[in-house]
Amino acid sequence: MQIPHRGFHALAAHDRLNDKQPDNLCDSVIPPGKTIRRGAPVYGPVYEPAARDPLCKAVEQAWEAGIVVVVAAGNDGRDNSAGTNGYGTITAPGNDPYVITVGAMKDMHTATRADDLIASYSSKGPTAIDHYVKPDILAPGNLVISTMNAGVGLLQHYPQNKVANDEYILSGTSMATPIVSGAAVVLLQQNPSLTPDQVKARLMKTANKTFPTSSVAVDPATNIAYTTYYDIFTVGAGYLDIAGALKNTDLATGTALSPTAVYHPSTGEVTLQNTNPSGSTAVWGSTAVWGSTAVWGSTAVWGSSVWVNGSTAVWGSTAVWGSNVLAGSTAVWGSTAVWGSTAVWGSQTANGQNSDVGSESIDIAINGEQ
Repeated sequence: MQIPHRGFHALAAHDRLNDKQPDNLCDSVIPPGKTIRRGAPVYGPVYEPAARDPLCKAVEQAWEAGIVVVVAAGNDGRDNSAGTNGYGTITAPGNDPYVITVGAMKDMHTATRADDLIASYSSKGPTAIDHYVKPDILAPGNLVISTMNAGVGLLQHYPQNKVANDEYILSGTSMATPIVSGAAVVLLQQNPSLTPDQVKARLMKTANKTFPTSSVAVDPATNIAYTTYYDIFTVGAGYLDIAGALKNTDLATGTALSPTAVYHPSTGEVTLQNTNPSGSTAVWGSTAVWGSTAVWGSTAVWGSSVWVNGSTAVWGSTAVWGSNVLAGSTAVWGSTAVWGSTAVWGSQTANGQNSDVGSESIDIAINGEQ
């Protein structure tokens, strides 16, 4: 993957990978005066609301202390074990509404972003149980060349990905995450007074929002083809644009919590509502469906292509991303799937955390996709 021509470099994410934990790492950006100790990778399936999840509580404490927390969305976007076509597969703590949750794009081995496509394995929202809109943003994460500690077991088990003595190729949302962390760093270098919410809001607003309706990817290991639709639960606010973020001077006020998706059974549509912690004001506006102000309105942050009916719905039977395949289908929005009280995200196989998907995660990390 040729990252330098984009004006940024991949930071070392995989020096914290081991044979059993190849994805869903949590990066953090430390502002001046703040310190944090790097620990082992921490992530997991969603078993409970974010407000009660210990991982989510930990990242929220960091966020409230002034630390920008950037988290991988997960690599379960292909998982259809629950009949949701990969929707509802964001893992903790990426399901927390405070943090910046990152999905993965493919640079298609060219110097232009115009042909870049989503990685089919990138986990999709909404989050299980809470139904927060995730991921928040996308960044290059497929076949990334970055640094590698010589003692890591991956070098012994998968030597084919070694580029040089200290360089290695890996794929996944964990490779996209440090690129967004780097973007947050340069924003803070430019303006050290930015709050985590302001960093998140600016990165999301300035993200590129031009995508195709859908794309097809073929897994190099299995030759299985996967079709991905570019809806709000797949691309979030768009594709990271560092130059655009640096040029932007908007300062958000209040919190930048990811919004909540609300399913309306009578219409089969899904709309967005602000996610407001008690007593706070959300950046995205005070109306039920985000707000219509020019600076932080729904189309300013999310673009115009994700809305079904004007600027009210993000999902429905008339959606342009595969209306005859996914939109409004009971597989995704039915009472026993993402939205139901008896959802599959319980104690059985939450977010695809079974042995087959675990094996596929290793294949994704090593092989990526073309």
